Amino acid sequence: MLRAAVLALMLAAGLAEARCEDHVPGARPQNTPREFVGQTLDEIVARGWIEIAVYENFPPYSWEEGGTPKGVDVEVGRIIAESLGVEPRFRFVQSGETLEADLLNYVWKGAAVGGHVSNLMLRVPYNSDFTCRVEQVVFTGQYAGEKVGIAYRTEAYPDAVPQANADGRHPGAPVPSFFVYDPVGVENDSISDFYLTATFGASAKITRYKTTLAAMEGLAAGEVWAVMGPLSQLEAGAGEGIAVHAPLLPGFGLSRWTLGVALHQSHRDLGYAVDEAVAEALADGRIAAVFAGYGLDFTPPER
Repeated sequence: MLRAAVLALMLAAGLAEARCEDHVPGARPQNTPREFVGQTLDEIVARGWIEIAVYENFPPYSWEEGGTPKGVDVEVGRIIAESLGVEPRFRFVQSGETLEADLLNYVWKGAAVGGHVSNLMLRVPYNSDFTCRVEQVVFTGQYAGEKVGIAYRTEAYPDAVPQANADGRHPGAPVPSFFVYDPVGVENDSISDFYLTATFGASAKITRYKTTLAAMEGLAAGEVWAVMGPLSQLEAGAGEGIAVHAPLLPGFGLSRWTLGVALHQSHRDLGYAVDEAVAEALADGRIAAVFAGYGLDFTPPER
């Protein structure tokens, strides 16, 4: 999932020296069936509910527990719905091969077989160059920042200082160069995997797992000494004897990114309302409180 979303932005970031400089606008979609377009803000308010797409089985961001939606993104969706005066209805969706595929399937067209678009989709990485490539989508409501961190077994690094510096690093804790010698877990084909492989090649002692959560389970079982991945996922999976820090990552151009909301380009009135709702929730601390409620550090977005 991280691969599908963030790698698309890594490619987009290198496409042009100036925003949209080399982009040739495509033909606007014509005669799009109404069921693929979604609903206007007035229609959403009139019917009393809004459908919000979130990724399935993706703690701490979005998952179901006993049929009840849980997670950071679910709570952000509830904040947006409350601001609009409607009920949130969450649609749990699978991650595709690319972010563009997810946006096509869930935001602006719908899957070829039995698909439909949702009014909003959350946890969409924002990159100004990438927005030029996906003209059918409005990217708005940036609600959080994310960054790559490292979780580690404290017994493996007894000299690590447990309190973070201002930059989020624990002095003495592992940094990427350690993983030439120390075993580290990563989600397979994630940006952490690519970074370590590109930086250290075959010298890196990497164990690849299906997900970051599985890597954290491997860390708890002692299979590896550390795990590298999105900071929030590391924090959510950290148990007794495991610490998490966010060291400086030299040469890692996309170790931090911004997350927001995506919706169909024909409903900009809804986009303005969503962005206003998010801005107010950032200003009064409600979104930061959501992260704190799940035991996570909150990184303000770049807006």
